[in-house]
Amino acid sequence: MGNYLLIPLILFIIITIGSGIFIVKQQTAVLIETFGKFTSVRQSGIQFKIPFVQRIAARVGLKIQQLDVIVETKTLDDVFVKLKISVQYVVIKEKVYEAFYKLEYPHEQITSYVFDVVRAEVPKMKLDDVFVKKDDIAIAVKAELQDAMITYGYDIIKTLVTDIDPDAQVKAAMNRINASEREKIAAQFEGDAARILIVEKAKAEAESKRLQGQGIADQRREIARGLEESVEVLNKVGINSQEASALIVVTQHYDTLQSIGEETNTNLILLPNSPQAGSDMLNNMVASFTASNMIGEEMKKINTKKEK
Repeated sequence: MGNYLLIPLILFIIITIGSGIFIVKQQTAVLIETFGKFTSVRQSGIQFKIPFVQRIAARVGLKIQQLDVIVETKTLDDVFVKLKISVQYVVIKEKVYEAFYKLEYPHEQITSYVFDVVRAEVPKMKLDDVFVKKDDIAIAVKAELQDAMITYGYDIIKTLVTDIDPDAQVKAAMNRINASEREKIAAQFEGDAARILIVEKAKAEAESKRLQGQGIADQRREIARGLEESVEVLNKVGINSQEASALIVVTQHYDTLQSIGEETNTNLILLPNSPQAGSDMLNNMVASFTASNMIGEEMKKINTKKEK
């Protein structure tokens, strides 16, 4: 009879002792209470608590955690903007008691501080400065949280401003401004290119005209030299200069008629075609030159008298 009672007792003792053994995982801390009063913090490994007397009050993770907080506020230039603040924090291993017993809702506490700092800093900045100085905002949030949360056993590892989202109308306006600036720059480049083309074209035309004028001058020089040689040759055979000039003019007159006749697309041109045409043209030219020279001489005499 006694053996039958002993077996259940042994089983009860084994089960009771077994219920007091527990395992704490890596990067985890366990808080032990004795009759409702905090007793100790157990770290990773196999641990033991007194059955029916002690209990596991909580398991607190020691890994780095992240909390994302979205804050909507107004900038200095009256633009509403949403900022996403990412807070990376961890429970200090030596302050697990404070983290569990002093602060019941750490997420709400961190969120409140983030709202307070962001809504104090961003209204001092214009929208463009918010994008440029987002690291300053993150540093301000971390400094405020570090001072406040260290008392509760939390260490703030880092804070990041991961997103800045202005109002949709403001973003559309910013995009239009950016597009306008780019179109302005493109128009300036196009204008510079067109101006360069105009200048280069003008230079090319000037150079072409210069070369064309030089060619005409060279052509006339060679014609004059040829006429001079022709007159010298005719003088050698007993033809005087006036007759030689008349002969050359007549020859060139008929050469011109022949050249015009060979062009099928030439417009209608009326020219004198009598045998005396060349001689008349020469006489008219000589008379014109003589009259011009006489007028020039008379003008010189008049100017000389005025100066006296």
